[in-house]
Amino acid sequence: MLIPSQIWGEGFEIDPKPVKANLQEIKNKIAHSKIKIVAVTKYFGLEGIKAGYEAGLRDFGESRAIDAIHKIEELPEDIRQNSTFHFIGHLQSNKAAKVVKYFDVIQSVDSLKLARIISKEACLLNKREKVLLQVNNAGEEQKSGYTKEALKNDLGEILKLEGLDVIGLMNIAPLGADKDTLHKLFKDIRDFRDSLEEKFKVQLPELSMGMSDDYEIALKEGATIIRIGRKLFIK
Repeated sequence: MLIPSQIWGEGFEIDPKPVKANLQEIKNKIAHSKIKIVAVTKYFGLEGIKAGYEAGLRDFGESRAIDAIHKIEELPEDIRQNSTFHFIGHLQSNKAAKVVKYFDVIQSVDSLKLARIISKEACLLNKREKVLLQVNNAGEEQKSGYTKEALKNDLGEILKLEGLDVIGLMNIAPLGADKDTLHKLFKDIRDFRDSLEEKFKVQLPELSMGMSDDYEIALKEGATIIRIGRKLFIK
């Protein structure tokens, strides 16, 4: 089921029981890994986060800053305090201050300019924002993300920023890509991460790769974080 972007955040009716069953099915498939599941709740409103939390999830991904912040503000205090919120969409510079305030992880840093803004805002809050650097290794013009060459040029400066804790890379595979292509793209991200670690003498432990349709392939190629929405929340 594809959900039109124009109705993001308005929410669908969520039944917690299927969410628990869907989560268990995913856990069964990844039973021998230590992978982290980020529940992508951007389509499902406040009730999506509540249902995911009730099912046992503690990491939630959102991609529209204002909608997401409204949801976070309305959550019960126990859910807010015990959850980790990941910003996974394209982040506009003028929204960075709000996102740094409300989100624990920003997975979609795609420029040195944005990294500097996030660092500045984090320092003002006396925190170090965990970030992943988004790599568009499929070269899709409609998607954000660094080219590999541009990231190599910028990473040295990004690592110097006091307000950032750079923990890894993120990518989004092309919609409808075949299995061979997915394997190649995910492996390429893993290999690129390894090369950056060697070149810059830094640890980048997290690889956020894989969504509802391709997370099993991403897992085989080294993903440590998967971002799952539809497979969790839709029967």
